[in-house]
Amino acid sequence: MGDTGPRSSSAQCPRQEPTAMPRLALYALIVCVLAVAAAVVSFVQGSWLGIVWVLLAGLSSNMTWYYIRRGRAVRHGGSVTG
Repeated sequence: MGDTGPRSSSAQCPRQEPTAMPRLALYALIVCVLAVAAAVVSFVQGSWLGIVWVLLAGLSSNMTWYYIRRGRAVRHGGSVTG
């Protein structure tokens, strides 16, 4: 029959491999690309609202880099801040 006893070692359970890019970094990258596209469309239409889209693109770009670095630091056991 089946083994119903408790597992004594975590070596029996394979660990899940980390993803290549953290999920939040991917979402921030998507927001960045969409904000750049919205800024281009706004400026082509002659609207100054594109400045807001450029600022949002810069913010989401910084968030993308932060979450990528944080993911690498977690994987390698280092610190994000330096």
